[in-house]
Amino acid sequence: MSDIITDTPVVMSITGHDPSGGGGISADIETLSSLGCHCTPIVSQLVARDTHSLKDLIVTDTGLLIEQIRALLEDIPINLLNIGSVGSIGHIEAIHTILNDYPYIPVIFHPRLSGAEGDMGSAMATLLLPQSKVAVLSKEDALSLAPGADTLSAGAQELLEYGSENLLIIGDDSSTNTIGHHWFAQSGHSRQYQWQRLPNIYYGANSTLCAALSAYLAHGLSLAESIQQAQQFCWQSLQQGRRIGMGKLLPNRMHWSGK
Repeated sequence: MSDIITDTPVVMSITGHDPSGGGGISADIETLSSLGCHCTPIVSQLVARDTHSLKDLIVTDTGLLIEQIRALLEDIPINLLNIGSVGSIGHIEAIHTILNDYPYIPVIFHPRLSGAEGDMGSAMATLLLPQSKVAVLSKEDALSLAPGADTLSAGAQELLEYGSENLLIIGDDSSTNTIGHHWFAQSGHSRQYQWQRLPNIYYGANSTLCAALSAYLAHGLSLAESIQQAQQFCWQSLQQGRRIGMGKLLPNRMHWSGK
Protein backbone atom coordinates (compact mmCIF):
# COMPACT_ATOMS: atom_id res chain seq x y z
CA MET A 1 0.00 0.00 0.00
CA SER A 2 1.36 3.44 -0.95
CA ASP A 3 2.36 5.84 1.83
CA ILE A 4 1.87 8.86 -0.44
CA ILE A 5 -0.71 11.38 0.76
CA THR A 6 -2.31 13.29 -2.11
CA ASP A 7 -1.78 17.02 -2.33
CA THR A 8 -5.34 17.43 -3.63
CA PRO A 9 -7.22 19.73 -1.22
CA VAL A 10 -9.91 17.91 0.76
CA VAL A 11 -13.15 19.67 1.70
CA MET A 12 -15.65 18.07 4.07
CA SER A 13 -19.16 19.06 3.09
CA ILE A 14 -22.02 18.69 5.59
CA THR A 15 -25.47 19.14 4.07
CA GLY A 16 -28.54 17.33 2.77
CA HIS A 17 -28.68 14.84 -0.10
CA ASP A 18 -30.56 16.27 -3.08
CA PRO A 19 -31.44 13.53 -5.61
CA SER A 20 -32.09 16.07 -8.39
CA GLY A 21 -28.40 16.96 -8.41
CA GLY A 22 -29.26 20.65 -8.30
CA GLY A 23 -28.27 21.49 -4.75
CA GLY A 24 -27.10 19.89 -1.55
CA ILE A 25 -24.35 17.32 -1.39
CA SER A 26 -24.55 16.53 -5.13
CA ALA A 27 -23.83 20.16 -5.95
CA ASP A 28 -20.93 20.26 -3.53
CA ILE A 29 -19.31 17.09 -4.88
CA GLU A 30 -19.66 18.26 -8.46
CA THR A 31 -18.40 21.80 -7.80
CA LEU A 32 -15.45 20.71 -5.68
CA SER A 33 -14.46 18.04 -8.20
CA SER A 34 -14.73 20.55 -11.04
CA LEU A 35 -12.35 22.87 -9.18
CA GLY A 36 -9.75 20.24 -8.36
CA CYS A 37 -10.73 19.28 -4.80
CA HIS A 38 -11.79 16.03 -3.18
CA CYS A 39 -15.12 16.16 -1.33
CA THR A 40 -15.87 14.03 1.71
CA PRO A 41 -19.70 14.20 1.83
CA ILE A 42 -21.53 14.07 5.16
CA VAL A 43 -25.29 13.66 4.74
CA SER A 44 -27.40 15.55 7.28
CA GLN A 45 -30.75 14.92 5.61
CA LEU A 46 -32.24 12.52 3.06
CA VAL A 47 -34.43 14.62 0.79
CA ALA A 48 -37.16 13.87 -1.71
CA ARG A 49 -37.33 16.68 -4.26
CA ASP A 50 -37.26 17.37 -7.96
CA THR A 51 -36.28 20.39 -10.04
CA HIS A 52 -39.54 22.08 -8.98
CA SER A 53 -39.67 21.81 -5.19
CA LEU A 54 -39.04 19.94 -1.96
CA LYS A 55 -41.37 16.97 -1.34
CA ASP A 56 -40.17 15.42 1.92
CA LEU A 57 -37.09 14.88 4.09
CA ILE A 58 -35.74 12.69 6.84
CA VAL A 59 -33.16 14.08 9.27
CA THR A 60 -30.06 11.96 9.87
CA ASP A 61 -29.77 10.57 13.38
CA THR A 62 -27.40 12.80 15.36
CA GLY A 63 -25.30 9.86 16.52
CA LEU A 64 -24.79 8.73 12.92
CA LEU A 65 -23.94 12.29 11.85
CA ILE A 66 -21.26 12.47 14.55
CA GLU A 67 -19.89 9.08 13.51
CA GLN A 68 -19.71 10.14 9.85
CA ILE A 69 -17.78 13.31 10.69
CA ARG A 70 -15.40 11.95 13.31
CA ALA A 71 -14.52 8.85 11.27
CA LEU A 72 -13.20 11.03 8.45
CA LEU A 73 -11.55 13.68 10.63
CA GLU A 74 -9.54 10.91 12.32
CA ASP A 75 -8.50 9.43 8.96
CA ILE A 76 -8.13 12.22 6.38
CA PRO A 77 -6.38 15.61 6.60
CA ILE A 78 -9.30 18.00 5.98
CA ASN A 79 -8.40 21.41 4.54
CA LEU A 80 -11.78 23.07 5.02
CA LEU A 81 -15.32 22.41 6.28
CA ASN A 82 -18.28 23.51 4.16
CA ILE A 83 -21.48 23.42 6.23
CA GLY A 84 -24.87 23.91 4.60
CA SER A 85 -28.18 22.42 5.74
CA VAL A 86 -28.37 20.92 9.21
CA GLY A 87 -31.42 19.03 10.35
CA SER A 88 -31.86 19.67 14.06
CA ILE A 89 -30.59 21.47 17.13
CA GLY A 90 -28.88 18.19 18.00
CA HIS A 91 -26.91 18.47 14.75
CA ILE A 92 -25.93 22.05 15.56
CA GLU A 93 -24.75 21.19 19.06
CA ALA A 94 -22.80 18.16 17.81
CA ILE A 95 -21.08 20.09 15.02
CA HIS A 96 -20.27 22.90 17.46
CA THR A 97 -18.56 20.41 19.79
CA ILE A 98 -16.60 18.82 16.94
CA LEU A 99 -15.45 22.19 15.61
CA ASN A 100 -14.10 23.01 19.07
CA ASP A 101 -11.88 19.94 18.74
CA TYR A 102 -10.57 21.08 15.32
CA PRO A 103 -10.26 24.88 15.59
CA TYR A 104 -7.53 25.02 12.93
CA ILE A 105 -9.86 23.89 10.12
CA PRO A 106 -11.53 26.89 8.40
CA VAL A 107 -15.32 26.78 8.18
CA ILE A 108 -17.64 28.10 5.49
CA PHE A 109 -21.18 28.20 6.89
CA HIS A 110 -24.18 28.85 4.64
CA PRO A 111 -27.44 27.98 6.42
CA ARG A 112 -30.99 28.56 5.26
CA LEU A 113 -32.53 30.24 8.27
CA SER A 114 -35.85 31.00 6.59
CA GLY A 115 -36.79 27.31 6.63
CA ALA A 116 -35.46 26.58 10.11
CA GLU A 117 -37.96 25.39 12.68
CA GLY A 118 -38.30 26.55 16.28
CA ASP A 119 -35.08 27.73 17.87
CA MET A 120 -32.81 26.37 15.13
CA GLY A 121 -32.09 29.80 13.67
CA SER A 122 -30.99 31.13 17.03
CA ALA A 123 -28.90 28.01 17.70
CA MET A 124 -27.12 28.33 14.37
CA ALA A 125 -26.40 31.99 14.99
CA THR A 126 -25.04 31.51 18.50
CA LEU A 127 -23.18 28.20 18.05
CA LEU A 128 -22.00 28.01 14.43
CA LEU A 129 -21.65 31.61 13.21
CA PRO A 130 -18.85 32.30 15.74
CA GLN A 131 -16.90 29.31 14.40
CA SER A 132 -17.09 30.43 10.77
CA LYS A 133 -14.32 31.95 8.73
CA VAL A 134 -17.04 33.05 6.30
CA ALA A 135 -20.79 32.97 6.91
CA VAL A 136 -22.83 33.20 3.71
CA LEU A 137 -26.42 34.37 4.18
CA SER A 138 -29.21 35.49 1.91
CA LYS A 139 -30.29 39.08 2.41
CA GLU A 140 -33.60 37.81 3.82
CA ASP A 141 -31.90 35.60 6.40
CA ALA A 142 -29.37 38.27 7.36
CA LEU A 143 -32.10 40.80 8.06
CA SER A 144 -34.14 38.23 10.00
CA LEU A 145 -31.24 37.93 12.46
CA ALA A 146 -30.91 41.69 12.77
CA PRO A 147 -34.54 42.90 12.65
CA GLY A 148 -33.74 46.25 14.27
CA ALA A 149 -31.16 47.29 11.69
CA ASP A 150 -32.22 50.11 9.39
CA THR A 151 -29.61 49.34 6.69
CA LEU A 152 -27.93 46.22 5.34
CA SER A 153 -24.58 47.48 6.59
CA ALA A 154 -25.92 48.01 10.11
CA GLY A 155 -27.43 44.54 10.06
CA ALA A 156 -24.13 43.05 8.90
CA GLN A 157 -22.23 44.72 11.74
CA GLU A 158 -24.77 43.34 14.20
CA LEU A 159 -24.30 39.83 12.77
CA LEU A 160 -20.51 40.09 12.89
CA GLU A 161 -20.84 40.57 16.63
CA TYR A 162 -21.79 36.90 16.84
CA GLY A 163 -18.13 36.21 16.06
CA SER A 164 -17.87 35.18 12.42
CA GLU A 165 -14.74 36.64 10.82
CA ASN A 166 -16.50 37.49 7.56
CA LEU A 167 -20.03 37.80 6.28
CA LEU A 168 -21.07 37.45 2.65
CA ILE A 169 -24.67 38.57 2.07
CA ILE A 170 -25.96 37.36 -1.26
CA GLY A 171 -28.95 38.15 -3.42
CA ASP A 172 -29.64 41.87 -3.09
CA ASP A 173 -32.38 42.21 -5.72
CA SER A 174 -32.74 45.99 -5.52
CA SER A 175 -31.98 46.34 -9.23
CA THR A 176 -33.93 44.74 -12.06
CA ASN A 177 -30.80 44.24 -14.16
CA THR A 178 -28.24 43.12 -11.59
CA ILE A 179 -27.91 41.00 -8.48
CA GLY A 180 -25.69 42.32 -5.68
CA HIS A 181 -23.54 40.56 -3.11
CA HIS A 182 -21.90 42.29 -0.12
CA TRP A 183 -18.79 41.22 1.79
CA PHE A 184 -18.34 42.56 5.33
CA ALA A 185 -15.34 41.73 7.56
CA GLN A 186 -14.59 42.01 11.27
CA SER A 187 -11.70 44.29 10.29
CA GLY A 188 -14.19 46.86 8.99
CA HIS A 189 -13.48 46.07 5.35
CA SER A 190 -16.49 45.88 3.05
CA ARG A 191 -16.98 45.38 -0.66
CA GLN A 192 -19.96 45.21 -2.97
CA TYR A 193 -20.25 43.08 -6.12
CA GLN A 194 -22.71 43.42 -8.98
CA TRP A 195 -23.52 40.67 -11.47
CA GLN A 196 -25.72 40.77 -14.54
CA ARG A 197 -29.10 39.20 -13.88
CA LEU A 198 -29.65 36.13 -16.04
CA PRO A 199 -33.05 35.55 -17.68
CA ASN A 200 -33.94 32.12 -16.27
CA ILE A 201 -34.85 30.66 -12.88
CA TYR A 202 -32.20 28.38 -11.39
CA TYR A 203 -31.91 25.87 -8.59
CA GLY A 204 -28.57 25.25 -6.88
CA ALA A 205 -26.89 28.64 -7.25
CA ASN A 206 -26.13 29.14 -3.54
CA SER A 207 -24.71 25.64 -3.14
CA THR A 208 -22.51 26.20 -6.18
CA LEU A 209 -21.25 29.56 -4.92
CA CYS A 210 -20.38 28.28 -1.44
CA ALA A 211 -18.74 25.09 -2.66
CA ALA A 212 -16.67 27.13 -5.12
CA LEU A 213 -15.65 29.51 -2.33
CA SER A 214 -14.60 26.49 -0.28
CA ALA A 215 -12.58 25.10 -3.18
CA TYR A 216 -10.63 28.28 -3.86
CA LEU A 217 -9.87 28.78 -0.17
CA ALA A 218 -8.76 25.13 0.12
CA HIS A 219 -6.38 25.74 -2.79
CA GLY A 220 -4.77 28.55 -0.78
CA LEU A 221 -6.14 31.63 -2.55
CA SER A 222 -6.72 34.74 -0.46
CA LEU A 223 -10.23 35.37 0.82
CA ALA A 224 -10.71 38.35 -1.50
CA GLU A 225 -9.61 36.34 -4.55
CA SER A 226 -11.66 33.32 -3.46
CA ILE A 227 -14.85 35.39 -3.10
CA GLN A 228 -14.33 36.96 -6.51
CA GLN A 229 -13.48 33.71 -8.28
CA ALA A 230 -16.33 31.80 -6.63
CA GLN A 231 -18.86 34.35 -7.87
CA GLN A 232 -17.39 34.19 -11.37
CA PHE A 233 -17.54 30.38 -11.40
CA CYS A 234 -21.14 30.41 -10.14
CA TRP A 235 -22.26 33.03 -12.66
CA GLN A 236 -20.72 31.09 -15.55
CA SER A 237 -22.30 27.86 -14.28
CA LEU A 238 -25.70 29.56 -14.30
CA GLN A 239 -25.13 31.27 -17.65
CA GLN A 240 -24.58 27.83 -19.17
CA GLY A 241 -27.23 26.15 -17.03
CA ARG A 242 -29.17 23.19 -18.35
CA ARG A 243 -32.80 22.10 -18.19
CA ILE A 244 -32.39 18.59 -16.83
CA GLY A 245 -36.01 18.24 -15.69
CA MET A 246 -39.26 20.10 -16.18
CA GLY A 247 -38.63 22.65 -13.44
CA LYS A 248 -35.80 25.09 -12.79
CA LEU A 249 -32.53 25.08 -14.70
CA LEU A 250 -29.54 23.50 -12.95
CA PRO A 251 -26.04 25.02 -12.98
CA ASN A 252 -23.53 23.51 -15.39
CA ARG A 253 -20.58 23.16 -13.02
CA MET A 254 -18.46 21.55 -15.72
CA HIS A 255 -18.94 24.49 -18.09
CA TRP A 256 -15.19 24.95 -18.53
CA SER A 257 -14.98 21.52 -20.23
CA GLY A 258 -17.32 22.57 -23.02
CA LYS A 259 -19.87 19.90 -22.06
